[in-house]
Amino acid sequence: MLKNLRKIYSPNFNIDKRKAKDIKFVILHYTGMKNERLAIEKLTSFNSKVSCHYFIKNSGEILNLVPDLYVSWHAGKSSWKNIKSLNFNSLGIEISNPGHDNKYDNFNIKQIKSLIYLISYLKKKYNIKKKNILGHSDISPNRKKDPGEKFPWALMYKKKLCIWHNIKEKKLKRFRNLDCNKIEKSEFFKNLEKIGYNTHNKKLVILAFQRRFRQIFISGKVDKECLLISISIAKNK
Repeated sequence: MLKNLRKIYSPNFNIDKRKAKDIKFVILHYTGMKNERLAIEKLTSFNSKVSCHYFIKNSGEILNLVPDLYVSWHAGKSSWKNIKSLNFNSLGIEISNPGHDNKYDNFNIKQIKSLIYLISYLKKKYNIKKKNILGHSDISPNRKKDPGEKFPWALMYKKKLCIWHNIKEKKLKRFRNLDCNKIEKSEFFKNLEKIGYNTHNKKLVILAFQRRFRQIFISGKVDKECLLISISIAKNK
């Protein structure tokens, strides 16, 4: 059982209960609002039509807004591999952060510690595979940027809570910003599809991939470094 969990009711969920085995994903979000109070108000307002299962405050406190076995409205229009609309199969976690439109900030240590604790618990409880711990921009690259390039995916990987590549920085630098030919670009997008991305909008899916796996340089352009990373992840996911 999760410790020090505070429950705050959100009315925005499906009435029908699902089974524990239906929960296969954890989707991470940032709130993208100017302050924490406004974010909580929105997620608990009937008129907003949005919610999440868990909310991590700036203090690190974890709020539970919707019980796990009810479908909360956090993913929206989304897809991953052959699954459309991930709300039914996922748990949504919102992390307090102003986001790209409101002076995007680093996630603080208290938040990340609480997140590691929470995901570790949920992963074990519902037997969620680490490849199924995703960002909102992974499943909705056409619409979303969160949790963004300041989210510590590499640290989560070290905690065995997501996928990542194991290529050393020295090698990556050698390939950064080197142009790919048409065949290499085609291979890159095929790798993204293997990983799970919907590649319909190529420009936006490149940005989503870079915010997740090449956070140091968000160019929106496929280069040889991106190709190298995509090969590593597609092979080892």
